[in-house]
Amino acid sequence: MFNTHAHPQAKPRKLKDFSEGSRTVRTITMILSVLGGIALWTLLSMLPGVGSILAGPQDIIEKALPELLNDGATGEFERMLLLKHIYWSSRRVLGGWAVAFLAAVPVAFLMGWYKTFRNVVDPWIQFFRTIPPIALIPMVILLMGTGEKAKITVIFVTSFLVMTVTVYQGVKNIDMTLVKAAYTFGLSDFSIFYRVVIPYSFPFILTAARLGVSTALTTLIAAEMTGTFYGLGSMIQTAQIYFRMDKVILGIICIGVIGFILDRLLLLAEKRLTRWQ
Repeated sequence: MFNTHAHPQAKPRKLKDFSEGSRTVRTITMILSVLGGIALWTLLSMLPGVGSILAGPQDIIEKALPELLNDGATGEFERMLLLKHIYWSSRRVLGGWAVAFLAAVPVAFLMGWYKTFRNVVDPWIQFFRTIPPIALIPMVILLMGTGEKAKITVIFVTSFLVMTVTVYQGVKNIDMTLVKAAYTFGLSDFSIFYRVVIPYSFPFILTAARLGVSTALTTLIAAEMTGTFYGLGSMIQTAQIYFRMDKVILGIICIGVIGFILDRLLLLAEKRLTRWQ
């Protein structure tokens, strides 16, 4: 009736480690990953038929960089054309992201706190969130022209939508036990909002900031299609016309490096500002 055979004792499972691990190991691993990626990139660019499309590191160092760092113009800053592209693109990304962040946080809190406001705003948030940024360009150009306002507006719209949804999820998923406990102690609605809702949603705010930066960078090329001479998106589009794939890849690398630096800075801020948790 019953199995009397003794089962061997099950081997205890090792608890999964979700920590970041040693900083030294992490740094060495990241460096090896970058070097391995560059090596793979170099090998792929040397394959027959691939090199004409995928420019290698040597093409960028020997051709694209010298041309963009010394284009023959007069004046020190004018000669550094690549730096000018980076400057204007960074300015547009940070400008659109900053305005979007300042607008998204209060809108998200209002959506989470007031049901009527949420029912009015949420359909429009979801509607515009599904529209590609490139589709907004004709309307933005007609309304604002081809100046800096148009570019920042395109970046603002996409970053605002992503950050609003992220922060709203933080407010929506708040632990109701904390709210009930606050009511038990007789706290007012303002005190509950200030002492419970905002601290609980703070990690979501920082996550939204990181997502907003990445969205702003992915929208950059579309934003600079509104017409400009300076900017990484403009540089990539011009290089594509003349089939200068070395400059195209250099522009992509610059956008990626800017995004990586901004993400690391926000991640550092997140770790420092959420130590209380």
